[in-house]
Amino acid sequence: MATIDPNSPVPKYFQLRAILLDLIERSELPVDAPIPSERELCARYGLSRMTVRQGVEQLVSEGRLYRVPGKGTFVARPKIEMPLRLVSFSEDMISRGMRPGAIDISRRTIPADARLARLFEVEEGTMIHVIERLRTADGEPMAIERAHILASLAPDLLDRRLADRSLYGVLEAVYGIVFDAGDQTIEAGLADATEAKRLQIPRGSAVLLLQRRSYMNGVCAELGVSTYRADRYQIRTALGNRPSRG
Repeated sequence: MATIDPNSPVPKYFQLRAILLDLIERSELPVDAPIPSERELCARYGLSRMTVRQGVEQLVSEGRLYRVPGKGTFVARPKIEMPLRLVSFSEDMISRGMRPGAIDISRRTIPADARLARLFEVEEGTMIHVIERLRTADGEPMAIERAHILASLAPDLLDRRLADRSLYGVLEAVYGIVFDAGDQTIEAGLADATEAKRLQIPRGSAVLLLQRRSYMNGVCAELGVSTYRADRYQIRTALGNRPSRG
């Protein structure tokens, strides 16, 4: 059994976090299983209740554990890796064996202001479709997507049923729009009251803010501005050593 090293420069609460995280990753504490009580953890690892509480709270804030008032603290589902490639939400969820869903929030057509014109590289006033949807996976709210699409490429898009459908799939099947390149930025943010209610998370919770431009034949056809739950997503990328030069 792993132990706490009192002589380590690593704080004791962080050592406890590492021990619990290891138990979770080795499935000794499976999803939705309760973790030992604070009293048990104190006795098992020789820690004060304050230290145990701090270590557990760290994992709760990271989305690795969740609390149920009056019942205890449980192991949360693993986070989903944020795809760093040009792929739709629906395609990504299906590849993970999950059922994607989409709930309409709003849809409208607007003239591009200076910012949208710059991002799309078009003249101000160019008509842009804006479609806002709540995206779900197996019925759980995951993200709020706001898709901006050049209206000239899909004139009657707003008249089509998009609930529980892949927008990219509709664009390809109906309008022949297939994205072949894109760029994406990801920033940290906090959920406001409206976003928190839709995503079913506490107001002020951490979220990931994504902005993605998708291109077809060198033309920016879509701008996606999305808010993802940070407690359900993580970002992973491969790193390599830079080759040395003689």
